[in-house]
Amino acid sequence: MRLIIMPTIVSKFGGTSMGNATCMLRSADICLQRKSNLVVVSATSGTTNDLIKLGELATKGLLQEAESVLKKIQDKHLSIATELNSDDISVQELQKLFTEMDSITKGIYLLRNCSSTAKDVLMSLGERLSSVLFTLALQKVFTTNRSSAKVELLDVRTVLKTDDQFGKARPLTEVIIKLCKANLSRCISGEIVYVTQGFVGQTLSGATTTLGRGGSDYSAAILAEGLAAGTLEIWTDVAGVATTDPRICSEAVVIDEISYKEMSELATFGAKVLHPSTLLPAIRSHIPVLVASSFTPEKPGTWVRKEVKNTPLVRALALRKKQTLVTVSTPEMLHTHGFLFQIFKIFNDHKISIDAVTTSEISVAVTIDSAESINKTLVEELSTVAEVQVETELSLVSLIGNNINHTPGLAKKIFEEIADINVRMICYGASRHNFCFLVDESKGVEVIQRLHKQFIHS
Repeated sequence: MRLIIMPTIVSKFGGTSMGNATCMLRSADICLQRKSNLVVVSATSGTTNDLIKLGELATKGLLQEAESVLKKIQDKHLSIATELNSDDISVQELQKLFTEMDSITKGIYLLRNCSSTAKDVLMSLGERLSSVLFTLALQKVFTTNRSSAKVELLDVRTVLKTDDQFGKARPLTEVIIKLCKANLSRCISGEIVYVTQGFVGQTLSGATTTLGRGGSDYSAAILAEGLAAGTLEIWTDVAGVATTDPRICSEAVVIDEISYKEMSELATFGAKVLHPSTLLPAIRSHIPVLVASSFTPEKPGTWVRKEVKNTPLVRALALRKKQTLVTVSTPEMLHTHGFLFQIFKIFNDHKISIDAVTTSEISVAVTIDSAESINKTLVEELSTVAEVQVETELSLVSLIGNNINHTPGLAKKIFEEIADINVRMICYGASRHNFCFLVDESKGVEVIQRLHKQFIHS
């Protein structure tokens, strides 16, 4: 008799899906129904922010206030453990993590300094705590439903290796794939369902790292690639990827399917439902991604695939607020080679990411995601090359779709619809999947609403 191994499913649950015992049990039911092989969890909702606050208070020498936050975190997780009828082993595991949290907090307090290495260990505790609790919830659901699979807690640091760029570590893909193959075969066969942490990694020398805010989605995709998974599921508090943000446009609807390229543009230019880095491992390994809600799992959600049946001109609209426009101008740029290199090298030296770029004969204009990145030193360095103008309080509007730069009349339709609104910069032609432009931040929502009605709702 030949053993048939089903395609591996990696399921990731966000902070709201881990919010309390009820949420955890509901998420565990989804794992049972979907036949998940590996489950990746975020910290319980609000915990990461509490951990950041904990580090800040300890750095300022406010030990009493820090201990109050620490107790809040402890009480929250112990309360969930009680609701899940936790055993002594699980409580002991939680207590170990609380002790580690207390030790790190006191160390930061004594030094009045929260180093990048200490901060990563502190931040990792949110996911390490929630994974202990979700293991309990999943064991309870599996036992109740007499599932033959075992549920075990996996320390993700044993397989998800990274470089030492603390705070935003880069995964070592080849090492991760080898470790997943060597250590997670029982997960692939369905004998064991592992519960592990998102957002967290480890250097080859054993130091704990984090992948940056939103990195739980990314780490789930990395593990899916390591397992050569058949599906990556992202379970969140929304029913899928919408045509635009439903909070600003009541006519927004959930998209049934979207291509990798479209989703990459949408995530990069403002959609919050998926972290922009998530799709990189999925694209490399051609892994379909399902985005769905753990609160309404009966709804179909959105599938993100390499190929899709329907390819509309405009699939979705994204709005990215708090944009800064930096314009660098000089007549010396005319017919001069190396000028662009000088400008972009300065941005690179300051580790500032540029989103959209447009040029004229003597000017270069770039958009940057936050005015906080624009510091006096940067402006001074740019000013040695050319005249610099900085504009803030802008919003970047993006139309995401297909064959955008090969469709006559699209720009005409867009700008006729918003003819009374000033457009500050246009970025068009570089991508078949994106048309974006800047407007005043006070007009951004209105522009999205008008264009959604013109291109999608109608």
